[in-house]
Amino acid sequence: MGVRNLVTAKDVKEEILEEYPSAKVDAMELDLSSMASVRKFASDFISSGLPLNILINNAGIFGTPFMLSQDNIELQFATNHVGHFLLTNLLLDTMKKTTHESKREGRIVIVTSCAHRLSYRGGIRFDKINDESSYRKFCAYAQSKLANVLHANELARRFKEEEVDITVNSVHPGTIITNIDRYYVNPGLAAVLKKFISFAFKNAEQGASTTCYVALHPEVKGLSGEYFADNKIAKVGSRGRDIELAKKLWDFSMNLIK
Repeated sequence: MGVRNLVTAKDVKEEILEEYPSAKVDAMELDLSSMASVRKFASDFISSGLPLNILINNAGIFGTPFMLSQDNIELQFATNHVGHFLLTNLLLDTMKKTTHESKREGRIVIVTSCAHRLSYRGGIRFDKINDESSYRKFCAYAQSKLANVLHANELARRFKEEEVDITVNSVHPGTIITNIDRYYVNPGLAAVLKKFISFAFKNAEQGASTTCYVALHPEVKGLSGEYFADNKIAKVGSRGRDIELAKKLWDFSMNLIK
């Protein structure tokens, strides 16, 4: 587990081991909003010599006021997209090596959101990523989630060209009762909404279902460059199908992480 809070991770690890005593669980510090943290995590993981069959890019923040990351990138775009883009790139050789040696398909799952359809006009504002004057916190979130879809699609396309046995798919987990809305919704209002319309939300276990399905289920073998919701392939927004936009985002992201 790559985690920001090692104290919380210790509690989670103990809960897992209590339910599954034979599980092997490690936690390593990882802050996806910081490229330095991502690089250190990747370096430490690679040095461990562990194999890597499945990578789930799941970190996310939502609806923050305008802020810049340590690397001077708008925080939602930095955390939700750039950190995962860098992490995935740094771990690709390890995944390819594991796939080759184990002769088993590798899988990368990138958690996005149906909100990817609601990004700014044009999809990705390459020339205005850090423009505070026109910043809209929900649109910025949606932009980062569109970037997740495009990242998955472009990486899947590249793997197919290289004939690499690793699939890449994006996943909408659903609307889940977690604290991800803490920046966006007044805490009191959030509590009331969750109490009275909880039927419209998924709990954490239900929210993890599609991610686990795409990461593990035999039915998904060989499927790549797809968008999933509720444990099945779903229709992605029009911008999410834009091949040229995906290529442009790839080049833009590579420049950011250099």
